[in-house]
Amino acid sequence: MTGLDLAMAQKVLDSQPFSGLVGARITAFGGGGATLEIDSREELHQQNGFLHGGVLAYAADNALTFAAGTTLGPAVLTGGFSIQYLRPAVGTGLVARAEVVHTGRRQAVARCDLFVVGEDGAETLCAVAQGTVLSATSP
Repeated sequence: MTGLDLAMAQKVLDSQPFSGLVGARITAFGGGGATLEIDSREELHQQNGFLHGGVLAYAADNALTFAAGTTLGPAVLTGGFSIQYLRPAVGTGLVARAEVVHTGRRQAVARCDLFVVGEDGAETLCAVAQGTVLSATSP
């Protein structure tokens, strides 16, 4: 139990200037999971018209960390993560769904599936990520 809820998670996200820059919002939070969403717009694209890989990596990083925060508590930091891009992210938006795979006393391991949202609302898997999140509180 972390005492956090979706409204508080959104406040934390809103306090990150970069999250505001990309227009991120948290749409699910709790029980070892978190979902982050970003609407696609030209400023977030790379030269071929796809969502930039850095936007996907940002979404994975934050979704992983928020998911782990539901089990470790609010004071967490990313220890590291890897991401594999499966296909170009072309669509109206991005959905990053993360869930905790394992939580220990001081760290959690989480995975994140990233989906691009098509014009018809259908989601297509475009990347997967896994990471370690560390508790930032003293033992």
